[in-house]
Amino acid sequence: MLSEFKAFIARGNVLDLAVGVIIGAAFGKIVSSMTDDVLMPLIGAVVGDTDFSNKYMVLSGNVAAGTPLAAAKEAGANVLAWGSFVTAVINFLILAFVIFLIVRQANKVMPPPAEAPAGPSEVELLTEIRDSLKKK
Repeated sequence: MLSEFKAFIARGNVLDLAVGVIIGAAFGKIVSSMTDDVLMPLIGAVVGDTDFSNKYMVLSGNVAAGTPLAAAKEAGANVLAWGSFVTAVINFLILAFVIFLIVRQANKVMPPPAEAPAGPSEVELLTEIRDSLKKK
């Protein structure tokens, strides 16, 4: 069983996938930091508040205005944390755009796959079958 596991791990696709996941996780942290520490404060400055992650709407519960999101959740209030959601959407859009750019560039650099050699057409195959049936 150990030898099978070694053979499985040694395959190129598994190693490529592992490297991709590790790099993707690290890149995700970079994008999250850029969104949380750079973009959201800029958006918050335009909107008029510097802490965009604490934007929420109380759906039920008694929470004083200006209470941080974490404190509102601890108090048991049912909150709609739309600021966190907007941050997550921006993270996703940045990651999706960067992946799009990487795939686009890779498609330009990598040669197109070689076409498979053309085989006989359906008509040629049917003619060959008809001829072999006539011989019998």
